[in-house]
Amino acid sequence: MRALCRFLRISRDYLPLSIHCSWGNRIFVSAVGVVLLCASYALGATLSVKAGEDLQQSIDRAHDGDTLYIFAGVFRASTTAFVEQTCGNCQEHRTRVYATCGFLIEGKSLVLCGDGAGSTTLVTNAGYGALLLNSRGSVIENLGITGGKRDTSGAATDAAIVIKYSTATIRNCHLFDNTNRMDSVIVGIGGIMIRENSEAWIEHCSITNNTWDGIALYRGATATITDCVIDSGRGAGIGVTWDASAVCLRNRVSHYWKGIGSFGTATVVARNNVVADNLGWGIIASGESTLIAENNTVARNGNCGIAIWNSGTRGRIVNNISAFNGWRKQWVCPCVGFWNQEGDTVGWEISHNLVWGNTARQVDGMDSTAFIVADPLFADTLSFQLSDKSPARAAGDSALTNPDGSISDLGSSGGPAARVKEPE
Repeated sequence: MRALCRFLRISRDYLPLSIHCSWGNRIFVSAVGVVLLCASYALGATLSVKAGEDLQQSIDRAHDGDTLYIFAGVFRASTTAFVEQTCGNCQEHRTRVYATCGFLIEGKSLVLCGDGAGSTTLVTNAGYGALLLNSRGSVIENLGITGGKRDTSGAATDAAIVIKYSTATIRNCHLFDNTNRMDSVIVGIGGIMIRENSEAWIEHCSITNNTWDGIALYRGATATITDCVIDSGRGAGIGVTWDASAVCLRNRVSHYWKGIGSFGTATVVARNNVVADNLGWGIIASGESTLIAENNTVARNGNCGIAIWNSGTRGRIVNNISAFNGWRKQWVCPCVGFWNQEGDTVGWEISHNLVWGNTARQVDGMDSTAFIVADPLFADTLSFQLSDKSPARAAGDSALTNPDGSISDLGSSGGPAARVKEPE
């Protein structure tokens, strides 16, 4: 412990709690865990930002590789207007876009580490809440980000976090209540927008009650999205378009217009997600995109569960459950469990999928005998775990196994990427 204390005593400018080694101080002990978490990434100094201080000034003064430990409190941004020369989601990429920015990390790598997503809150007052621009290797963690204000340009990719020409890790953050929007602009404020050749790792985040896509990828962006709750917004929970790519593991996507979608020439790997209670479809492939959908549970969506929109798409749909979809009037697709609009399966492997309880039909556009039609017997209606008597147990593709090596169950609790149960 004393060696740890000596390690943390680096400079008077560093985190004050790290230089007062009072073993009985509860605040010190709790902060050490956060400091160690941040320090695992830091190449430079570990500096502190206290409530009442200007966070953007601290970001501007920090050097490449520094860590900013942001104490509990509310940190409000001053809005800065700027003009982009390119558009993330316009038909013509070289389109001028007028937008606003709250917090900006540009041209350097920083770690922004809060005291906790419920303790340290950034109020952005802007369309691009926290903008990472030409920033390679930044980390944003343990923060709440809220209070965005929609830009007047519908071409602006407003979000709590916007990542452009950058690589970043977003971990243990709560991106919430970015609800400001105007009737003249249909799009709102999303959770995370990943653009132009950026790479992102998004882990254990909660993205709730925003007014556009939960996570969207454009223009060569790539992301790994794991163990996140993406709930209550407009647009798509996870939308991957143009030539972007994403791996989506063990997320819950609910209460959006639409669930998880691959568009354009994008590539999406979606495994062990629960996609439920969205207004339209659950999981969809369209354009010339590639979709690998394995061991997902797609339930209680307003229209269809899983959909192949058109010929020219390709991929693999295996070990999924699509059940109890179709509770609202047809909007974007029929009220069915599985929909293949054009009936073309060239380039697709589709097997070991269970459908049940879908309002209009179980399957539309394919031979239903290729599907297991049976009540999945969920043990609960939130996580959609399988009961012991479920016909979805050990009913999967024999090439895939559960984490314990047994034949894969169907749905989100089965397959090699399933969440490993804690020992009892």
